[in-house]
Amino acid sequence: MKAARLAATPAKHVNVLQHALGYFKHQLCADEKQEMLELFDQYRRGVMPLSVPISLLNHYVRKYRPAYLDEQVYLHPHPAELHMRTGL
Repeated sequence: MKAARLAATPAKHVNVLQHALGYFKHQLCADEKQEMLELFDQYRRGVMPLSVPISLLNHYVRKYRPAYLDEQVYLHPHPAELHMRTGL
């Protein structure tokens, strides 16, 4: 219950996303890394929804298959059919 009381803020989400991006430091080129960092910043500023950087991160997870990230609930917290992160 103690963990459930912690608020998930944009800054905390960006921190998690940055750590996940670190798993691709040898696979992604500088432009791809920069694109991800720009998406993280746009999410942090409220310009775009969290689903956008998560979708691109999931693309890289499917492409490069880092075992640790492939198992993370953070990237798939609920069934896609619920549209919980898209706002639909």
